[in-house]
Amino acid sequence: MTPDSTPADRRAALDRAARLRQLPEADRDAIRLAQDPKFPRLLEQITATGGCSHPIHLAGSTTTLDGSTGEILHHYNTRDEPGERLLVRCRNRRATVCPACSRLHAGDTYHLVRAGLLGGKNIPDTVRHRPRLFVTLTAPSFGAVHRAGELCRPRRDGGTCEHGRPLGCGAVHAPDAAAVGQPLCPHCYDYTAHVLWHTHASKLWDRFVIDVRRRLATSVGLVQSHFAQHARLSFARVAEYQKRAAVHVHAVVRLDGPAGPDDEPPAWGTAEVLTDAVCASARRVLVRTPYSRAVGELALRWGNQVDARLLRTDGDGPDDDAVAAYVAKYVTKGASETGAGLDHPLTTWAEIDSAPVSEHVRALMHACWRLGGLPEYAALRLRAWAHTLGYRGHILTKSRVYSTTYAALRAERAHHMGHSDTAVTERYWRYIGSGHTPGAALIAAGISGDLAHNREIAREEILWMAVGH
Repeated sequence: MTPDSTPADRRAALDRAARLRQLPEADRDAIRLAQDPKFPRLLEQITATGGCSHPIHLAGSTTTLDGSTGEILHHYNTRDEPGERLLVRCRNRRATVCPACSRLHAGDTYHLVRAGLLGGKNIPDTVRHRPRLFVTLTAPSFGAVHRAGELCRPRRDGGTCEHGRPLGCGAVHAPDAAAVGQPLCPHCYDYTAHVLWHTHASKLWDRFVIDVRRRLATSVGLVQSHFAQHARLSFARVAEYQKRAAVHVHAVVRLDGPAGPDDEPPAWGTAEVLTDAVCASARRVLVRTPYSRAVGELALRWGNQVDARLLRTDGDGPDDDAVAAYVAKYVTKGASETGAGLDHPLTTWAEIDSAPVSEHVRALMHACWRLGGLPEYAALRLRAWAHTLGYRGHILTKSRVYSTTYAALRAERAHHMGHSDTAVTERYWRYIGSGHTPGAALIAAGISGDLAHNREIAREEILWMAVGH
């Protein structure tokens, strides 16, 4: 308001201020940002991050020079940016943390896995004709749980456990029922073995891969130590939590020649030989836990359910694109999204008691905390991984030459925005913060939602054209 404002102008201004104060904080902050002269540039930055929920704030500069002449081709400095900072993606893979970045990560994972199946991204397309399997390995049973469908009916002979609980619940559960995966008797359930199996699952996978190589060599009369001179086992695997909060593994396994994707496997390297080796190793390998006076020594194995499906190029088997999409889908899921833990570490027993999880998951977290206090398990750092129920492996791992890498995919994206190969770039950046103000978070969520909606429309149009309409 100005000194010469009329009473009506002043009343209108006061009314606008009163209405503004009644708005939610995020809306008030969004209006404040929109009134800033640099708002268009802020909107450009948020859009450039794809609506990232928790962007990183950087300050600094970039200067690009012609490598031969020293001429400055481009100079950028954050001094003229809103808040004198540049927003960049957080790159978190979890959809519960950042939907925008998780979609980007899922896309990268899809291309990474697909390149190992069909070629592309500097991988020869001849890999599609190699022996390839889609393998699923499960955790063993740690106790009876409610199951979907007929499997949850009581046994014909009825009966109860030693704690007086029935051996079946007498109900037929829908697949999404809350009871599915929960123990029939929590007192019978072996929470200690469940947690220790999670902790050693990555080592069990390593032993499995080693044993597959050995079995392949032995099956064709090779000295085991000479296997690498004849063939190479390549893989990409993803971990997924089941309803019972136990991790199982999906993996693409491929047999190459000794040089990897560029080398054909030996004549003896057939899909049947690979399948036999995978199934035999899955049932054979084990990992022993450190000895504990309280627990003893456990021998940990894969579960009895082993699935090894042959991937074919003639369409008689799982589709390569579907396999890649399936793996990419689970990479972006956090522990909290599956109901099998949390996406952030726990620091006290009280945090476990108040965590928004099922009683079954809470019991697993308590088991992590109790076992983590035993000196013989100190190296396992169970308390640090209580939020993931003791599982401390990467969600996605791959062998060195299975296909491309996340770094290469990011570099390929950056190359499309870069300069000539002779350019030299000098960079100076420093971290100054992260996250959004409430109003900026509201704007980012809208941009992320719009982009996701546009992608869905584009996907539907592609499918519509593919069926010939």
